[in-house]
Amino acid sequence: MWFHIDAAYAGSACICPEYRHHLDGVEKADSFNMNAHKWFLTNFDCSLLWVKDRSYLVEALSTNPEFLKNKASQANSVVDFKDWQIPLGRRFRSLKLWMVLRLYGVENLQSYIRKHIQLAEQFEQLVLSDSRFEVVTPRLFSLVCFRLLPPTSEDEGGRQLNYDLMDAANSSGKIFISHTVLAGKFVLRFAVGAPLTEEQHVDAAWKLLQDEATKLSGSA
Repeated sequence: MWFHIDAAYAGSACICPEYRHHLDGVEKADSFNMNAHKWFLTNFDCSLLWVKDRSYLVEALSTNPEFLKNKASQANSVVDFKDWQIPLGRRFRSLKLWMVLRLYGVENLQSYIRKHIQLAEQFEQLVLSDSRFEVVTPRLFSLVCFRLLPPTSEDEGGRQLNYDLMDAANSSGKIFISHTVLAGKFVLRFAVGAPLTEEQHVDAAWKLLQDEATKLSGSA
C-alpha cells in the first residue's frame, strides 16, 4: 500500500518551527506533496513532490525508445524526470519557486504565514462574538469553518440557510468563500491566503456576512 500525504495547502505553514510538529511521522510516508501556489507566494502552478523511493515511479512510468537513449541516461549519471510522470516534457516550475525563496528569504516567508494565521484568528473571534453563528471545528492555520445557526431544527441542519448566505456573499463580488460538509452540517469556509489581505479586509468580510445573515434570518 502506498502512503501519500497531501499537504497541498497547509504544508506551507510548516516552514514555521511552531507548526512543524504537524509533520511528525512524515518519515513513514512514501510520498509528500504541497502546492507552493496556494500559500507560498508562488504563481500558479507549482507543486512540490517528494518520494521516498523514486524507483517505484520510474518502474511504472519510464519509457525508453531508441530515439531517447543517450550516454548519460544509460550510465545513470543524470535523473531523467521524464520517467517520473506520463508526459516526457515538463515546464521549469522550480525556477519561480527558487525566485520566491531568493527574493523573500525564510524570515519573510515565515512572517507572511504567521500574519495570515493571525488574521484568521481575528475572524474566528468575530464569529464567536455573534451568537447567531458558530465555529464548527477548531481553527487550524488560516482556515475558519463556521456556519449561521438555523432558527429551527427542521431546516436540514441549516443547509439551505448557509448555502444562501454563501451565495449572497459570493454574488456581492466583494469576497469569495467556499463550503464543505462536516458531520452532516453544511459549513462555510473562510481562508486567509491572498498576499494583499489586511485587517480591514477581514473586518469588511465579516460585516458583509453579518449584513447578509440579517437579511436571511430577519434578526438584528
